[in-house]
Amino acid sequence: MICFPNAKINLGLNITEKRSDGFHNIETVFYLVNWYDALEVIENKNYQAGQEKLDLTITGISIDGNATDNIINKAYNLIDEKYKLPPVKAHLHKVIPMGAGLGGGSADGAFCIKLLNEKFNLDLSIEEQASFAKQLGSDCAFFIENKAVFASGKGDVFTPITIDLSKYYIVLIYPAIHSNTALAYKGITPAKPEKGIKDIILQPIVTWKNALTNDFERNLFAQFPELEGIKNKLYNSGALYASMSGSGSAMYAIFEKDLDLKKFDFPADYLIKKSK
Repeated sequence: MICFPNAKINLGLNITEKRSDGFHNIETVFYLVNWYDALEVIENKNYQAGQEKLDLTITGISIDGNATDNIINKAYNLIDEKYKLPPVKAHLHKVIPMGAGLGGGSADGAFCIKLLNEKFNLDLSIEEQASFAKQLGSDCAFFIENKAVFASGKGDVFTPITIDLSKYYIVLIYPAIHSNTALAYKGITPAKPEKGIKDIILQPIVTWKNALTNDFERNLFAQFPELEGIKNKLYNSGALYASMSGSGSAMYAIFEKDLDLKKFDFPADYLIKKSK
């Protein structure tokens, strides 16, 4: 059985306050986009006692570290601990870049939960799947229902929101910069905005440029000026709205009309994707 975990972008991101547990409260909108990994799971008929119950292989973008530390492994172990799953072989083809603010790893973990639930007829409710996903990361549960939400708290409290960008073209650009979330928070002073993202999102997209902001941009743009250069280039190419996603470093832009991605003439090591 195979599935295709998708990426997300953040429409705006405000860091509103520092929490007593050391984390930060934020507000943002998660919106899914068409940039996919591929994950396949089959039963391991050749399993022998003493082996890992999950045999994970990975192709595509290289992932540092041991495969046993991968979020796919963690998701399997969470479900296996309660439901005693059969041994499986899993293969992840990694396409969504990491350290990009696109939620690719979180999507992989959440989709693994959904895939195991379907394959082994566990009959887990959406709420039960989301509960497992929350144990993997703050935004993982978003990918269980995989619908646009207003996210608050640590990015793990979701409120449904109605927004449809299907008639627009979204260009996503990953400039081969791995963003460190802890570093992105450094030097940021949390503050509640005068106008919240929930209200701004309801405005016409043409008003977002001067109203919908990502608090991580100032810090990351200072560290990596090329990110600001990408944003300016996107606006100069006719974007209605351009921003960094999450804590970066992926940039995206919303266009009213289709366009040729070759016109941007970005360096060869940039990953560029168009989502419609």
